[in-house]
Amino acid sequence: LHSTERSCLLRELHRFESIAIAQEKLEVAPPSPGQLRHVFFHNALPFVGFGFLDNAIMIAAGTQIELSIGVVLGISTMAGKYCQIQNCFFLFSFSSSLAGYVEALASRLGLSIPDLTPKQADMWQTRLSAHLGKAIGVTIGCILGMFPLLFFGEEEEKLEEK
Repeated sequence: LHSTERSCLLRELHRFESIAIAQEKLEVAPPSPGQLRHVFFHNALPFVGFGFLDNAIMIAAGTQIELSIGVVLGISTMAGKYCQIQNCFFLFSFSSSLAGYVEALASRLGLSIPDLTPKQADMWQTRLSAHLGKAIGVTIGCILGMFPLLFFGEEEEKLEEK
């Protein structure tokens, strides 16, 4: 930066710092119930999508792994489930890479960031609302992501007949 740009930047940083110091002295009201609901849904919606994709992928991939690798290695169904082989292969590689896409989709759907001050965002009520949103969102997503189980009954009956 040129010297004039540096001095301008320094001036703005000092102004910003003085505003931050003034806000620090002010007593901040806790977030309103509407703001807490916004925080809840802002955190829940991406986790519904993540839970859905994670569970649907794990069910479908777990079945295929059990039918291919499990048969080759001679692993019983219970051992395969106990060791959670599918988690080793897919949970960290595939599912975690989808998290960014789910969050991008949520922002495209118009999910805006809650309008909170930094102090309000750090309050226990806000953190509790955010964590509840994530937990309930991923639970709903996992329940919805169990839809592949609806299709496995027919395949198992066909395999038993053969």
